[in-house]
Formats: sequence, structure tokens, C-alpha cells
Amino acid sequence: MVRSPYHLTGQILSLRSILEKGKLNKANFLDWYRNLRIILKQERKLYIREQPLPEAPATTATHVEKDAYKKHHDDALDVSCLMLITMNSELQKQHENIDAYDMVEHLKQLYKGQARHEQFEVSKALFTCKMQEATPVGTHVLEMIGYVENLERLGFHWAKN
Repeated sequence: MVRSPYHLTGQILSLRSILEKGKLNKANFLDWYRNLRIILKQERKLYIREQPLPEAPATTATHVEKDAYKKHHDDALDVSCLMLITMNSELQKQHENIDAYDMVEHLKQLYKGQARHEQFEVSKALFTCKMQEATPVGTHVLEMIGYVENLERLGFHWAKN
């Protein structure tokens, strides 16, 4: 079954409303950033937060190179606007003249303390996790795997021997 463009647009708008409900402020960066990644993944624009905008192609560049640059530039503009519209006014003023990639990097620096605190809380939960009596081992293992995956998502790096 082929979906109409209207259906896809409605789906995108409904996902974006998740960010609009929880506008970025000083207390919710990790949740906001997780939702942003989900939306960018769905829109196939996740690369924007991972790669800075390349230099403009030379006038002698091929049409393919020029088209790739234009797509990256247009996607970066879309993502910048999405991010700005989902921030509180104070953060909008600070970031309105910054491109999407640099905006993400700046926000990560601003809020890295939140990630460290969440790492600490998840680590504490993992290290104090005890199997409940008369519960299946599998349930306990899944709980511990969830903590480990959360730590990895938060940038925790495991020491290697």
C-alpha cells in the first residue's frame, strides 16, 4: 500500500509535536536531545547532527557534488529551524545565528553536567541492582543490560584491559 504525501506530512508533524511540547530549557536537555535524534532519524536527517556543513563546492564541481551540497545545506537549515522552534526564548536568542551542527555541539557543552549526573545515577542503579527472590534470571539480566545500554548512550566508556 502506497501512502499519500499528506499521510507522511501528518506523521512528521505529529513526531515534531513531541519536541514542541517539551521545549528545551535548562532542565530537560537529555530528553529533548533524545527526542530530536528520534525525529531526525525518522526524517533521515540524523547526519546533520553528526557532520558539519561541508565547504561549498567549486564552480567546476559536478552536478552530483553540487546537488549533495545543496541537500546538506537545505537539511541543515530545516534542522536548525526545528531546533530553534523547540527551544525556550532565551536559548533561541543565543543560538539563532548558529548552524545545526554547531548548535548541537554548543548545547552538548552547555549541558554535559546533566549527562554526567545521569551517568552517575544509572551507574549507581546498575551497581546496586540485586536480583529479587523468586524472579527469573532473565528479568534481572534484561534490567542490567538496560542500565549498561543507558550508560553507553550517555557516553560512558568501559575500561579495557
